[in-house]
Amino acid sequence: MSRLEARFKKLKYEGKKAFIPFITAGDPNLDLTKSLVLELEKRGADAIELGVPFSDPIADGPVIQRSSQRALKEGISLLKILELVRELRQKTEIPLILMGYYNPIFKFGEAEFVKRCSQAGLDGLIVADLPPEEANDLKKEADKNGLDLIFLLTPVSSEERIKLVSASSTGFIYCVSYTGITGDERKGEQDLKELISKIRGLTSKPIGIGFGISSASSAQKAASLADAVIVGSAIVKRIEKYGDSKNLLSEVGTFAERLARATSFD
Repeated sequence: MSRLEARFKKLKYEGKKAFIPFITAGDPNLDLTKSLVLELEKRGADAIELGVPFSDPIADGPVIQRSSQRALKEGISLLKILELVRELRQKTEIPLILMGYYNPIFKFGEAEFVKRCSQAGLDGLIVADLPPEEANDLKKEADKNGLDLIFLLTPVSSEERIKLVSASSTGFIYCVSYTGITGDERKGEQDLKELISKIRGLTSKPIGIGFGISSASSAQKAASLADAVIVGSAIVKRIEKYGDSKNLLSEVGTFAERLARATSFD
């Protein structure tokens, strides 16, 4: 049983929902990324997404785009991120998910990349621009190495796509709350209840909701529908604001704790 599967099983038994924060690895630097992971766990995170900095993050809004640029200026690479994960595994067993884009994985080589991820202690992968129809090779490697591969759905996903992702995704199913980029707080396009109802009819796998969740109230609303709440831009915005100042960990931690409390209600 993977760490992600075990965490969701435990939360379900306790009648709770998962809080999954996203941070960009290397923003503002790798040492502070490590400290942020440990602080987020202390403040109630159930799993953590580590974003891989990329020059053309098409699914991300300006907040996460800027964080990618800051990390790239720090010289962050996949190898450095995997070393960070290896170091974190000496201090924590919290599920860690790598979120990124396919190009760096392709350049690395799928089989070698997945093997290195597993050896470092990663638990899952989200590849934002790799649809399940084109992920057969990566999925084979992930399955072979015990790594969850998480796919995305949106409220406009077709019935066929919902069935495919429900069958293919492991760890959990990532539901984008609207059609658009991260950090957008629009509510009008959301029709999550119908999407989640369709998924529930096809699988018992956990469902996470992400994109546009920026407050305790929006986190609580998402948690009422799904099994996990994923928050990225609202946290990265605070990292951007406080940078490497002495207040960074406490400010990000306090905000994350509010979200975690709002998420994990019985």
